[in-house]
Amino acid sequence: MHILDLTRELYNAALQERREAWKKAGKSVTLYEQMRLLGEVKAVRPEYREVYAQVLQETLKRLDRAFQGFFSRVKRGEKAGYPRFRGRGWWKSFTFPQVWRDGNWVGPGKPLGNGKVKVPGVGHVRMKQHRPLEGVPKTFTIKRSAGCWYAVYVCEVQAQPLPPSEKAVGIDLGLSHFVATSDGETFAPPRAYRKAEAKLARTQRALSRKRRGSHRHRKLKMRLARQHRKVANQRKDFHHKLARELVNRYGTIVHEDLNTSGLARTRLSKGVLDAGWSSFISILSAKAASAGRRVVAVKPHHTSQICPECGSVKKKELSERIHSCECGCVLDRDVAAAKVILALGLDGAFGDGYGTGRPMRPEKPRS
Repeated sequence: MHILDLTRELYNAALQERREAWKKAGKSVTLYEQMRLLGEVKAVRPEYREVYAQVLQETLKRLDRAFQGFFSRVKRGEKAGYPRFRGRGWWKSFTFPQVWRDGNWVGPGKPLGNGKVKVPGVGHVRMKQHRPLEGVPKTFTIKRSAGCWYAVYVCEVQAQPLPPSEKAVGIDLGLSHFVATSDGETFAPPRAYRKAEAKLARTQRALSRKRRGSHRHRKLKMRLARQHRKVANQRKDFHHKLARELVNRYGTIVHEDLNTSGLARTRLSKGVLDAGWSSFISILSAKAASAGRRVVAVKPHHTSQICPECGSVKKKELSERIHSCECGCVLDRDVAAAKVILALGLDGAFGDGYGTGRPMRPEKPRS
């Protein structure tokens, strides 16, 4: 799309201006200084007059947010990651930031009711709307992904609390069981990538044999992107459905605060990334906050080594899938770990937990 290319060029030009200003004079160019120059850009490049003004402003804000993130990472001593120039394959969306005011549509993105939506600079575009909009629309984004175009709405929706529930559950995240609960229930992992791995490998090998830039290379590259998108959608669908089921059933959910980035660098990396634990916890926390539920994260140290009955610690190898203690407790290893996680989160029997959802209720004063 022409607008996508123009916004990418503006982003790169604004980034170049900031780089040169720092190299020559050692000063930073602010967001508002660059916004004031948009009039001059339109005078030199008349094609920018066809682009919605707020889209150009949002593009400059996007660059400014990239620099804010860069400076904050420098301040924290992390890997900085200086903002980069964006090639055609690395610029996939543009945003209309203000679409609603005082209960009415004031910007683009309003569904026209005939299966179309009006996009400034493009016209009326057919849109397959898979569900009605809820809440107050805040932004409207046009996004390209694997050869398909999407209309993405960000809406402000009021929280919809569920009826209070005193039920609590601990969940253990793993590879043999994606989730094992302290109630003894287990959920098998989707293994979306594992199931598609052979097909992905065939497409990747065929792609590597094609000359870069050729028609066949572009065609296979698009096919590979769509296959990866399908895997990601299957994983996300599983995460949403399981998170909704847990939130509907339990008032308090306790999980381990896993270091997934560290686990992704081990020999288990393929399984860890295929499971997508971080994505699942983020979805679970968001759904719990909206429903008025509580999500608690606990430290994961030795949760699989502690007996949930007597509290004794016994080291186990990864190959040992049954927890068997001298006290007579015999459980599936993951279920035993989930029971320990629940104890950690509720009363700190073996340590302390901390909330990631809504705040914990204050304890009642003892008489």
